[in-house]
Parts: sequence; structure tokens; C-alpha cells
Amino acid sequence: MDFELSEEHRAFADSVSRFANEKLAAGALERAHSPHYPWETAKLLAEQGLLGIAFPESDGGQGGTLMHAVLAIQQVALACPKSADIVQAGNFGPIRTFVEYATKEQKERFLPDLLGGRKLISLGMTEPDAGSAVTELRTTAQLDGDSYVINGSKIFSTHSPEASLFLIYVRFGPGLDNIGSILVERGAPGFTVGNPASFMNGEQWSQLYFENARVPAENLLLGPGGFKKQISGFNVERLGNASRSLALGRYAYNVAREHAMNRKQFGRALCEFQGLQWKFADMWMRLEQAQLMLYKAALEGEHQLPSAQSTAMAKLACNEAGWFVANEALQVMGGMGFSQEALVEYCVRRIRGWMIAGGSIEMLKNRIAEGVFGRSFSQRAPKQA
Repeated sequence: MDFELSEEHRAFADSVSRFANEKLAAGALERAHSPHYPWETAKLLAEQGLLGIAFPESDGGQGGTLMHAVLAIQQVALACPKSADIVQAGNFGPIRTFVEYATKEQKERFLPDLLGGRKLISLGMTEPDAGSAVTELRTTAQLDGDSYVINGSKIFSTHSPEASLFLIYVRFGPGLDNIGSILVERGAPGFTVGNPASFMNGEQWSQLYFENARVPAENLLLGPGGFKKQISGFNVERLGNASRSLALGRYAYNVAREHAMNRKQFGRALCEFQGLQWKFADMWMRLEQAQLMLYKAALEGEHQLPSAQSTAMAKLACNEAGWFVANEALQVMGGMGFSQEALVEYCVRRIRGWMIAGGSIEMLKNRIAEGVFGRSFSQRAPKQA
């Protein structure tokens, strides 16, 4: 069994690495501490062909594979952690679901700007009373003539303060089979984007309000019965999350390793103390183990969507490895690691959020256990007789 990347994959990763180090590394600290989306960087990445990497050329994509997208997000993150968010937004998450299921007309309307780094799409899934239990969502959509009327609200939507298009999970009626999604444009009548709020990692989000919001019927993405399709596309988003978690852990590792080789205390370089040697051995092992699980899931998705089991295991492994490594790197660097003059503390904060977003680590373990036993386990309380 070959555990090495193919020659073509290595050449692609090397080309992305050269670009990222030449064009993105210099402004990494400034970008990380800005709450705003780096639009100029997005356009630069689009010009480099790093948005829509695994999308068909007929849709304006690059015709590559999921592995190419994973390699790109990792190489960009190693030079500029914040810029990896742009690669995520242009390859994973709601844009991937959109490309899978949108009509030709919808793609013609929205994809050129999304893949050109000029506009953003945001996912409206989570609600105040529907987080991990997403099937309990209450946002409704009713067909009224040539429009859908939407009522409800969404929270914690990535890029919501600056997005122009929103992929909104809605309920057309009772039950799982009546969940689908609609595309809502910023400025639609009855649709309000609330004031920005901040997460611990500095990322901003806005609550989305729908009060008899009217959306053209042609903005329907997936009607009743579309929930399972949406979730299968969402599995791919987990690989973007996993890729960034692991890459930011590796970024922090690289910075801490350099620090340990050059920083001296008690007349010796830090790397000469056995206690720190063991830390780095543990960090390296966890990075390498998680990397293999990520590549396995990405290769599984080379010609189709990867399985929920593989993506759950990859995300869990990368979340936990990235968090462990970044946190240990911060400890190794002491005050400098804790300071915002270095990006290690930023990596810690960012990875911690990804252990919740895209499926919490607890929900991932539930999903993996279902694969182990070959059956589903309901987390809902049993119904009263």
C-alpha cells in the first residue's frame, strides 16, 4: 500500500505552497486579526485557480479532485492561516452543495461571482432551538403564487455579515421528508441580517431573520425530500474543516519547533530539554496519524462524495490532533505563544471553534459508533406511551 502522494499531487501542492509563501505569508498576521473578509486576497486566490478546484469546468471550476482541494487549503494555511478560510469558502460548505444540486440557470446567476472571489455564500442551518438536532428546525417556507414565503431565524452562519447569498434550510411541512433548502439573496423583502456578533476566535456572525420574506420560486434549491442530499453534501464540508484544523495545528507546530531550536534558557536551546522533546514527539505523531485519515477520506471522494463515516473519522481525528498540537505549541512558546504578536494563539482559538462547527466531536463519535455497530442510535428521548 502506497502512503505517498502521487507525483501529480506533490507537484500541485508544491505550486500552491510557492504561491502562498510569495503572495500571502507577508500579511498573515494582519489578516488574522481583522474581523473582515479579505476580499483582495479572495480575488488573488480566484485568479490563481484555487476556488472551485474540484468543480466541473462546465460550471466555471478547475476540473480537479477533492484531494486537490484538500492539498490547496493545507498549503495556503501553512503560509497564511486566515487565507485558508477563503479556500474553504470557495470549495467546501454551501458552495459545494450549491454546485451539486443547483439548476443551470442558478449556476449562471451566482457562480461567476462566487468563484471569482467577488461574492460569498453563507449557510443558514442552525437555529436557536435546532443545533446538532438540525431536523428540529422551525424555519418554514410556503409556496404562494410564484414566490416562497419564509418565516423563522438562523444563527451562527459563517460569513453571514458579508455574504450576498444564503443557502437556507427550510421546512415545507411536518417531518423529515419535508425539509429542503432555498437560496435567499441579501436584500430580499422581509429578510434581515442582524448586527454582527463575535465568536471567541474573532470571527463574526449575524442572526438571520425571515418575516414573511418573499423569494422567487426559481430560487428553490432542494424541495421536499432534499434533506438527505443536503447532508451528503455537508459531509464534504467536514473535510474543509478537518483540513484547516490539521493545517493550523501544523502551522503552530512549525512556529514552536523553530522557537525551540533558537530560544535559549539556562544556557541551552529549548529543544535540548527532554520534556520538550517528548512534547514534539507527541505532536508529530498526532499530526501524521490524522493526516492519513484525512487523505483516506479525500481519496475516497475522488470520483464521488465521500461517506459520512470516513468524513466523521477524518474530522474527529484532525480536530483533536490540531487542537492538541496548537495548544502544546503555545505552551512551548510561553508568553510569546500567548501573545498576539505570533499566530499560535490564533490557531488555538480557531481550531477550538472547529471542534463545534460542522458537527461537534461528540456528534461525530455518535456517527462513528453507528458505523461500528451497523445501525442508527436515536439521541431523542423515547416517546411517552
